[in-house]
Amino acid sequence: MRVVVVGASGNVGTSVLAALGDEPAVDSVLGLARRLPEAQFPKTDWASADVSSSELVPLFQGADVVIHLAWLIQPGRELATLRATNVEGSARVFEAVAASGVPALVYASSVGAYSPGPKDRRVDETWRTDGIESSFYARHKSEVESLLDGFERETPGVRVVRLRPALIFKREAASGIRRLFAGPFLPSPLVRRELIPVVPRTERFCFQAVHSRDVGDAYRLATLSEVRGPINIAAEPVLNSEVLGQLLAARPLPVHPGLLRAGAALSYRLHLQPSEPGWLDMGLAVPLMETARAETELGWTPRHRADDALRELLGGIRDRAGIDTPPLARDTGGPLRVRELLSGVGRRGGL
Repeated sequence: MRVVVVGASGNVGTSVLAALGDEPAVDSVLGLARRLPEAQFPKTDWASADVSSSELVPLFQGADVVIHLAWLIQPGRELATLRATNVEGSARVFEAVAASGVPALVYASSVGAYSPGPKDRRVDETWRTDGIESSFYARHKSEVESLLDGFERETPGVRVVRLRPALIFKREAASGIRRLFAGPFLPSPLVRRELIPVVPRTERFCFQAVHSRDVGDAYRLATLSEVRGPINIAAEPVLNSEVLGQLLAARPLPVHPGLLRAGAALSYRLHLQPSEPGWLDMGLAVPLMETARAETELGWTPRHRADDALRELLGGIRDRAGIDTPPLARDTGGPLRVRELLSGVGRRGGL
């Protein structure tokens, strides 16, 4: 079996490569990335490709499965750049899958594609995927889900799987995640239990997470199986104020959600951090997901708890952990994070 992984150098991509490298049924993997990494993985060759502009059909020819992971989160202040990769680039991937005769496509959707939903019960994969209007990430994920609906109608012979994972953490992705969401002004040594005295207790402040290596295994299983359609991916426990308080030895502090959003919006406008307040809106709005289909039809069970995955990430941020790929390397931001500062904290890409 030959697999092409589009967007293979990031948090999920490196976990997918590791999972496929350990799978006897997979003979070879082609990892596509905009910037070629130094890191090597078993059975994997690298090629440079940008989904917004590169010719993809020659890269896909002969593949049994294409796994589409490529997605931009930054530069968050340049929506046209994000859309060119996230939406238009995804459409180009789907067109190239059809044109090259690849029989199976596995796409990285997200909990962010879901419409607002409950936090006191779980929803399955039939919940609407209209996204969260104030979040570009959710809007783009929702729009690509609609593109896939059309793709499936037009190419019924292609097996399509949409994995919808919760937040994805691992230690080795810590430097990359810190750059994407916290920015250059967070001192990594301060990310430790004894220096985080409180966590917010806010209405609807609860979310799901999953370890990146468990997500990589879900992609491996989706590659090998005959399963089709959307599949939720998340681990237990749900992360709320009480769980986070225990994890960090911190006290839950009641905070009005409007105050949280105002703080996120102000720090974003002042270029103190690169995450638009829509990320907070999405976290508070999306539903909790039921994962029965992943367990019964995909045969997937997470090996890591959600709180352990978050604990691992926080330790990785403190220790400046990374992998030798451009999105994840600890030195991508440059000496004293100067390249992050020069980017305008979400203004320009390249990190």
